[in-house]
Amino acid sequence: MSKGFKKTIRQIHLWLGLASGLIVFIVSITGFLYVFEEEIRDFSNKEYLHVPVQEKPFIGLKTIIENYERLEPKQKITALKIEKEEPNATVQISTKKKKVYYFNPYDGTLINQQGADWLNTVLEIHRTLLLGEVGEFIQGWSVVIFIVMLITGLILWFPKQRRQLKQSLKIKWSGSSKRINFDLHQVLGFYASIFLLLIAFSGTYFKYDAVKKGVSLVTGSKLRKGDEVVSNAKIDSTTIPVRYNNIYENANAKYPGATSVSFSIRKTGELRLRMTYPNDWARNQNTLFFDGKTGQILRTKLYKDNNAADVYEASNHDLHTGVFFGLTGKIIWSLVSLIGASLPITGFIIWWKKGKKSKKKKVKA
Repeated sequence: MSKGFKKTIRQIHLWLGLASGLIVFIVSITGFLYVFEEEIRDFSNKEYLHVPVQEKPFIGLKTIIENYERLEPKQKITALKIEKEEPNATVQISTKKKKVYYFNPYDGTLINQQGADWLNTVLEIHRTLLLGEVGEFIQGWSVVIFIVMLITGLILWFPKQRRQLKQSLKIKWSGSSKRINFDLHQVLGFYASIFLLLIAFSGTYFKYDAVKKGVSLVTGSKLRKGDEVVSNAKIDSTTIPVRYNNIYENANAKYPGATSVSFSIRKTGELRLRMTYPNDWARNQNTLFFDGKTGQILRTKLYKDNNAADVYEASNHDLHTGVFFGLTGKIIWSLVSLIGASLPITGFIIWWKKGKKSKKKKVKA
């Protein structure tokens, strides 16, 4: 590897790092905090995530949504979640105001309601920096830059000679503070780089169609939008409670065995129903799309028909959060996120120290 090439890579690494360092720090720290979101909520909200077990069937969505509409007649539902695997789990209804309502699955009564908590704020910072679409744009391109940073960092890490390899794999704690900081940046960056590349890439997958097309190209398969459904069946859509209830019951009858069912309203106005099933590795999920106003089914995307690109899409969220690898994955992802947050700091200190050293040389001259 020529000196000129490595010098160019070093300059790219430096200036891109200075440009994106603060955003990378924020995204990494918020990612670290959000990794155990499910466990934190299970602990902090346990008194209203479940009710005592009763020998009663699920009361149905019609009653629950009717009770919700009496409480909030003007607040439209944006999402609804039912944990079928746990019959005593409360049914969760979310609104545009980031408020969540918890209903008893046996009698449909309200257990509790909660506004946006600190974890919602953490997620919003992670996604948009609390700056809306502008923040989302900045965050997205900062992650792209971070991928370039990781690749150039690996090139810079690569030792010139084999005898230097061992030295590049461990931190010299007995060295000066300058040397320790350099090793923290270089060595920890190397060990975390593969995980950070996976996290960053899966993050860009959420945002950019070009990344999805890239996955399709690599897998040799096209990401499916779903199979259109032609149906002349009459839909009883006189009220939202009836519509949701009918969709839920019909979907469960046709595609039984789901452990979790969730509704959400898409930006297009479509009503999306996701049904999650037991799986060994990649998420098994049936997704059904309905007309948001009439309840008419539009298309289905069933996991039994998934190709390689579809399997990756179903797994991307779990890869991004570490859930794909269970508790061990979450622990590794949280530690790696901390390392990711440290890299802009240690990198900035390296640049700052070099700048001060250059100034001293000029003064002496």
